[in-house]
Amino acid sequence: MSKKAQKPDGEGKKEKKKGKKGGAGGLSVATHPRARGAVRRAKGWGGLAGFGLAAYLSLQAGVPAVEAGVRALAAGAAGYMVAWACAVTVWRHLVMAELRTAAERASERRAQAPQAPAPEPRAEQPEPS
Repeated sequence: MSKKAQKPDGEGKKEKKKGKKGGAGGLSVATHPRARGAVRRAKGWGGLAGFGLAAYLSLQAGVPAVEAGVRALAAGAAGYMVAWACAVTVWRHLVMAELRTAAERASERRAQAPQAPAPEPRAEQPEPS
């Protein structure tokens, strides 16, 4: 008899959870519509800049092409990671500033809204017969 046949339904199966671990459903850099694209662009440009700069400097220093390529790949990976860290840090501050501004605007709107008096309870009127 196979092992699958011996287990009752549902035993041994891992339940799949929707979403990411620790996700509270709040606003984050990963869920912000503009931040996600900006971080992706920054990572790409950081990797290309690191690669190009390392390749240029290595070749100008007379390093063999294979060694220059390895250095360029390593510098490209480092540039990618540095650009990612910088972009996430900048966007984290921008997202928090946007939240703060939205909260201030909402509180200003609440303060400017005229306070309507509470409705007075109506006396019951007899129904016409």
